[in-house]
Amino acid sequence: MSDVGSEEFEEEQGPYLGEYEGERNEAGERHGHGKAVLPNGDTYEGQYENGKRNGQGTYRFKNGARYIGEYYMNKKHGQGTFYYPDGSKYEGGWVDDQRFGHGVYTYINNDMYDGEWLNHQRHGQGVYTYAKTGSTYVGTWRQGKQEAAGELIHANHRYQGNFLNNNPLGPGKYVFDIGCEQHGKYVHTEQDKVEGEEEEPLVVPVLKWKAEKVTEMTLWAPVAKEDKKEEPLVKEHSVEVQEEENVPPVNKEAAEVNEVDAEVKREAEEVSAAVVEEKEE
Repeated sequence: MSDVGSEEFEEEQGPYLGEYEGERNEAGERHGHGKAVLPNGDTYEGQYENGKRNGQGTYRFKNGARYIGEYYMNKKHGQGTFYYPDGSKYEGGWVDDQRFGHGVYTYINNDMYDGEWLNHQRHGQGVYTYAKTGSTYVGTWRQGKQEAAGELIHANHRYQGNFLNNNPLGPGKYVFDIGCEQHGKYVHTEQDKVEGEEEEPLVVPVLKWKAEKVTEMTLWAPVAKEDKKEEPLVKEHSVEVQEEENVPPVNKEAAEVNEVDAEVKREAEEVSAAVVEEKEE
């Protein structure tokens, strides 16, 4: 869906301007507080300046969505809350109709992201909480996905390392509440999957944890990655913007990691007794 409506119709243009009740300036433009019914059926009540929505206002879309917040030159700009038709909600910063800066997004499944945004996507430092499991990812996001250094926190253990495309990759470690941690690395292996005699095998990537050693508790020192040059993310946008978060919650990837976590935890518990004995000696 998209925030179509106000962005496709300028109130002061076209043969039909909708309905307006409110203050005007000497030039006859909407200026000050007013109420408007747009040609497409959307409604707006709030501040105007020289014919444009400017300042605090409430915009109601005919599909049930609602935005309450600041406007600048007819666009969402500043602080505001957007209520989506599916029940999800975003509360935070906006720039040029895009989620930008710090904001909190509550998804339809009650997952929550609290962190930085850029051009409508999760980008920067942020915390994603999975409502179903209570697990939390704390770390870096790039263009909507978990990437670079991060920490995946569970009820009684956590994983610390680097992430790529919402999955852990490379060196990392599991830290357990029982007083030990397991070092190792995640690798992506390929597994062939045949879908028929006449079709070519499909390559399915598989996430695999390779354990190396179990030690006492140590400080976390993730492997530094060289920053790669990225294309500028700030770009021109059309007046039509995404109404729902265009990157779905990452529960699927979290479930795959949880399966590996359970296996690692069993291995760690088996060797934890040996670690304790060595400390006593």
